[in-house]
Amino acid sequence: MGFLSVIRRWALREGMPIREIARRTGLSRNTIKKYLREGAVEPKFKVPKRPSNLDPYADRLSAWLLAQTRKSRKERRTVKQMHADLVKLGYAGSYARVAAFARAWRDDRHRAEQTTGRGTFVPLVFQPGEAFQFDWSEDWATIGGERVKLQAAHTKLSHSRAFLVRAYPLQTHEMLFDAHWHAFRVFGGVPGRGIYDNMKTAVDRVGRGKQRDINARFKAMASHYVFEPEFCNPAAGWEKGQVEKNVQDARNRMWQVMPVFKDLDELNQWLEDRCIALWIETPHRDLPGTIADIWEAEKPMLMALPPAFDGFVEHSKRVSPTCLITFERNRYSVPASFANRRISLHVYPERLVIVAEGKTVCTHERIIDRSQGVCEILCPDAFSYAMGKRSSNMMASWLLTRCHSRTDRFHSAEVALSAK
Repeated sequence: MGFLSVIRRWALREGMPIREIARRTGLSRNTIKKYLREGAVEPKFKVPKRPSNLDPYADRLSAWLLAQTRKSRKERRTVKQMHADLVKLGYAGSYARVAAFARAWRDDRHRAEQTTGRGTFVPLVFQPGEAFQFDWSEDWATIGGERVKLQAAHTKLSHSRAFLVRAYPLQTHEMLFDAHWHAFRVFGGVPGRGIYDNMKTAVDRVGRGKQRDINARFKAMASHYVFEPEFCNPAAGWEKGQVEKNVQDARNRMWQVMPVFKDLDELNQWLEDRCIALWIETPHRDLPGTIADIWEAEKPMLMALPPAFDGFVEHSKRVSPTCLITFERNRYSVPASFANRRISLHVYPERLVIVAEGKTVCTHERIIDRSQGVCEILCPDAFSYAMGKRSSNMMASWLLTRCHSRTDRFHSAEVALSAK
């Protein structure tokens, strides 16, 4: 039992006189009266500040310790070496005093980093239809019997927490534009602003503070859907924490339990259906009801969905003398009348459109896989053009050579050429 607790029990419970308590404890009556008057339960003693031989060198030692924190562990000097340097400067104290100072300095610094250094944060609250958050992640799925690495686009309404996950082969502009269209289609409208990190498909250059050089095509997409893009500070993922958490949740609730799919379209349809089912199953974190209930209330606050943005990426290409253009290490045919001329290539997520003289002259299915070597997709016009020339036999032989070694989908072209 504490010393002051004994004094309080004698005086307050047993009614013992102050004189008797002073006789038993050896304390003065004034001291006992002070303890009882202040209601203290434990004695407090003031430790006077005593001068130390280290005081004249405290600033220098603090600077040394701070400098060591910026060096790698192998390059740091020990406290014993610092003590030796202080002795050379005239310090007459012991090593133990220097070591105690270093421990106290490190404790104060650690405490500062855990409090003031971490900053103050305010929970973000969003009004219905105010904003959505977007982010990419990298996940795996089994498509056509093969395990494939995919880029998943996550879009999440900030108020209702309704979300959509869609898979793509790449994180390119055309994939980004397609992900926005499908998200707005499923949500039933467009929120007022979008919150992003500083991804290269949206930001060309990160300036000071909130200054950003926004990519021209991304700005055109935002203008088409009439929303204001906002970008987080670098390394500040908590500014779009909802979609960051959605990336983690999706791995557990979707990617780890999904079945095998025959193609990417079937996978995306499954992801869309699974997301909507999770809206119904998941209660909202802050509001009463499920995510689906809050989304139904938020839906009228979204802007009406405009037509889909024509989200292609344009490349200028020169057609080779053999009527081919190269894109992503794959070769695609162009009508022979455009040989040796420049054309415009419009790149979509699933197809390539070749435009010349303001008209679409050819369309090809896009091949994403680059590891299969060079692949030539032949345009039927090349055959008819070759057969009408004097060098038709040589041109036809060249086309057959490239077509015969390809997959079965090119065999129909060989049959058509043979018929001619």
